[in-house]
Amino acid sequence: MFLLTAKTWSESIQYNYPLQNAIAAVVFLAISYFAYNSVKDERGRDIWRYIFRRKLAAISFFILCFFVLVGIADSFKWRDPLLDDTGKVSTDQRGKIIYQNSALSILDRVCTGIRTNNEKTYSAPFSDHQFTKDLVQNRDGESVWHQEKLNYPGKHLLGTDVVGRDVLYICLKGIRTGLIIGGFTTMISIPIALVLGVIAGYFGRWPDVSIQFVYSTVGSVPFILIAAAYILIQGASIFNLCLIMGITGWTSLCRLLRGETLKTRELDYVQGAIALGSGRIRILFRHIVPNIFHLVLITSVLGFSHLVLAEAVLSYLKIGVGQSTYSWGNMINQANLELAREPIVWGNLLGAFIFMMALVLPVNLFGDTLRDALDPKMRGQK
Repeated sequence: MFLLTAKTWSESIQYNYPLQNAIAAVVFLAISYFAYNSVKDERGRDIWRYIFRRKLAAISFFILCFFVLVGIADSFKWRDPLLDDTGKVSTDQRGKIIYQNSALSILDRVCTGIRTNNEKTYSAPFSDHQFTKDLVQNRDGESVWHQEKLNYPGKHLLGTDVVGRDVLYICLKGIRTGLIIGGFTTMISIPIALVLGVIAGYFGRWPDVSIQFVYSTVGSVPFILIAAAYILIQGASIFNLCLIMGITGWTSLCRLLRGETLKTRELDYVQGAIALGSGRIRILFRHIVPNIFHLVLITSVLGFSHLVLAEAVLSYLKIGVGQSTYSWGNMINQANLELAREPIVWGNLLGAFIFMMALVLPVNLFGDTLRDALDPKMRGQK
């Protein structure tokens, strides 16, 4: 990592991934702001105390924090200046700094060891020899099978893939993809479900009938067919996958919010607000939405794991993210061929399974405890 001068840093910001870095900064600040506000009032502190009294929930929370930090660290990236033979920063004829072709994220720079410790091809975990054998000639001129020594023996926790990349590094790079799929898909689907569910439940009549028809129609078509058709037309990318999963994944939450709104609008405090002459918009934002928002939070947390698993399934079917994108689904897709060879290479499959389980299981455990913390009835039962 190079120490940049003020001029170098400003030019680096101007020409190197400003939008991606800005989005990552906004996400980090939003998470920090939400965490700060959640402990400001007594209600929020009571919820966090309830969560941290449960050991599994507390452990799950810290595991999720690790995944989020890794994902954010992998989102901030920039290109370093190109150095000449003397170690000085290279410039063109106009005096502008020349940058290297590839950009490195914070995660890439932290994991320089496992990122650059490449081998020729497959290797087993902690092995000192190549996984496959090559046909070489010995001193007598005879052709024999020989296992070459690795460039970095004993340095690969999960082995290496077909081109010699460290599998652990690929798994870490897949965290960002999983978080983007779960996070941005949720950001697309929740507003649709919240708006349509509240409108259908509160106003009733023809808006209710129309919205029920829409989510029943969308929900009746298998998601795999919709995703496959859209990805084959628009191309495989993270953005397209998030978009199609978001615009088709709001139906179950919308149905839930509609039913909860139907129940909430008949409660005494809502009827009292109507009797006092409060407008519909005020009632919706003051009395309805705040009292159903816990369902949105719980559903989004529990649905996050389903989105991560859905990406793995779609990428395995080659209709997910692009083949050049680091993702656990692409690792499983590659393992499909590796399990059919002899000897079997299981590094990619094992790595993807461990990291998917390490993300999905804590999300479900934390979401289950969060549901209990937000629901007084469940807290009373436990």
